[in-house]
Amino acid sequence: MSIEIKAPVFPESVADGTVATWHKQPGEACSRDEHIVDIETDKVVLEVVAPADGVIQTILKGEGDVVLSAEVLAVFVAGDAAVAADAPAAAPVAAAPVAAAASTESVEIKAPVFPESVADGTVAAWHKQPGELCERDEHIVDIETDKVVLEVVAPAAGVIGNVLAAEGDTVLSAQALATFLVGATGSSAAPVVATVDATDGDDDAAAGPAARKAMAEAGLTLAQVKGTGKGGRITKEDVDAAQKQVAAKVAPAPAAPVKAAPVKPAAAAPLANTDGRVEKRVPMTRLRATIAKRLVEAQQTAAMLTTYNEVDMGPVMELRKKYKDLFLKTHNGTKLGFMSFFVKAVTESLKAFPAVNASIDGNDMVYHGYQDIGVAVSTSRGLMVPVLRNTDSMGLADIESGIMDYAIRGRDGKLGLDDMQGGTFTITNGGTFGSLMSTPILNPPQTAILGMHKIQDRPMAVNGQVVIRPMMYLALSYDHRMIDGKEAVQFLVKVKDLLEDPARLLLEV
Repeated sequence: MSIEIKAPVFPESVADGTVATWHKQPGEACSRDEHIVDIETDKVVLEVVAPADGVIQTILKGEGDVVLSAEVLAVFVAGDAAVAADAPAAAPVAAAPVAAAASTESVEIKAPVFPESVADGTVAAWHKQPGELCERDEHIVDIETDKVVLEVVAPAAGVIGNVLAAEGDTVLSAQALATFLVGATGSSAAPVVATVDATDGDDDAAAGPAARKAMAEAGLTLAQVKGTGKGGRITKEDVDAAQKQVAAKVAPAPAAPVKAAPVKPAAAAPLANTDGRVEKRVPMTRLRATIAKRLVEAQQTAAMLTTYNEVDMGPVMELRKKYKDLFLKTHNGTKLGFMSFFVKAVTESLKAFPAVNASIDGNDMVYHGYQDIGVAVSTSRGLMVPVLRNTDSMGLADIESGIMDYAIRGRDGKLGLDDMQGGTFTITNGGTFGSLMSTPILNPPQTAILGMHKIQDRPMAVNGQVVIRPMMYLALSYDHRMIDGKEAVQFLVKVKDLLEDPARLLLEV
């Protein structure tokens, strides 16, 4: 059967690609999902694999040719007959592993389907290796996007076959990450890999994509590297070890007197660390890179201003102190915090000043008839802003439990894309870390963000007397293209008034 081998479907931001390397030539036998050609775009190198067992009949696009999305690269002939006709000598050797593999079903493990706002993802970590036994729904690989880390699980009990996307590789929505042998066991998969390694010396079968790339960069062949992975599979560590061995053999032997003196150890120490000044270089995560990009864009595109006020937190603190134990008991362990009061105060103020609850879409101003408030949560991976939906219909207990759920899931890396989509307004609380005052940056396309800060006792003039009150500075950053200064100031004053008289939150006045 004749099959067309096509270039991958490129995302909208990628116009075309270039044929970088053909790993198989016309008439050369290929196994299903075997790496046959690389397509290089301006962002990433994409691997194209064989659609079935067979041979390449005709190559239509040579190395260096520019290709469009889904353009035909070659004609492929599928079927055992094509493989047998091409490589009769190899057939008897490969017969044993092929028969063993035929007893299990091979399926593809794919990246999740990303939403429209996410163009691609990065393979962050493989938790299972080729030949390693997996249980159904067991966590096997993490895909990091610019918003969250997505977990991919095993579709059934079985083992990982070939890894098609190594750690650090960029993958598209629903792209194949690996092959999976349903029903196979770790012990049964190992001979297949070992037999292929020993018989045909195929780099793709003996080493994963990351190891192959490291071998190419080091100028090493498969024969020079000894695999220590499952079934003799080569890992990146094996490539590093082989590279050191080759370097040791190539290095010229010093004369006997010089060899006796400890010259090398003395020279190596200053290069590594001369005076205890240690540096550590790690790649920036996609999340932090995206946060940085969005914050810079907000500063460059929005007419951002910030207005400040201060609020006496005494009434809220007294109310919380009086009812926190009863609140905890009544609402099944949900604690009464300050954030729920701020969310309710902001919700009522947004209803009074709808421009603060709006967003900008190109040249359009979009006024939202609902309040979806994002609450910034600090995690080990960076700042995330999950959204509380329809806060107008939520009580204090609903808000507190929702925030606690987001905080726990953010800490454990369990926040999903849906949790952070949308949002009409954002609240960020730098006071948790001791910030006395700051200027929050807008979260586009929203037009305003409220910054909370540390509660600090300060002398205040109350009814002609100087008294010590627990005060908090509030900061409202807003986009002057959408919100006038008068509206921004009045909005912040209303938030202040509601917090200083929390009974108004219940009366909605």
